[in-house]
Amino acid sequence: MMAEKREMGAGAEADSTGAMRTAETLLRLVPMGLCIASLVVMLKNSQTNDFGSLSYSNLGAFRYLVHANGICAGYSLLSAVVAAVPRPSTKSRAWTFFLLDQILTYIILAAGAISTEVMYLAYKGDEAVTWSEACRSYGSFCRQAAAAIAVTFVVVLCYMVLSRSSPPTGSSASMMHQFATPPRG
Repeated sequence: MMAEKREMGAGAEADSTGAMRTAETLLRLVPMGLCIASLVVMLKNSQTNDFGSLSYSNLGAFRYLVHANGICAGYSLLSAVVAAVPRPSTKSRAWTFFLLDQILTYIILAAGAISTEVMYLAYKGDEAVTWSEACRSYGSFCRQAAAAIAVTFVVVLCYMVLSRSSPPTGSSASMMHQFATPPRG
């Protein structure tokens, strides 16, 4: 009877581990698809009119956005493959995933933030330095760039969920407890 309970417990634990591994793998693949979508939108984003031609490569912030999305897509694929391989979870593996997830979160957040700033200037202009609103002349370009930036911020949210769901110490509450502020006194 006890042996059957242990076997059933081990089977349930294996099913649970397999389901968690599948969920983590899928959660790591979602940002890859989103990054590729944002990357493709920006790569194909160009507009020509009477004022000239405009493409993502004309603006450093958008080049950074494209590169950051490419790096994040590659990392997401690689980390999904590693997460899908059945092997025991170790503390060093958990820390590696956690730290790389943090780094990629900040890389893609920075790309989204700087691109948002450029889009703000493109929509509003800056009269103090005599910049006019470029989106009046390049509306299609601006709409596509705004869509790519919005998708990038969804990627940021995905990486935040990944970082929150896989802290190295088993639970985010216990990890944060280690870094609690000292008591006032």
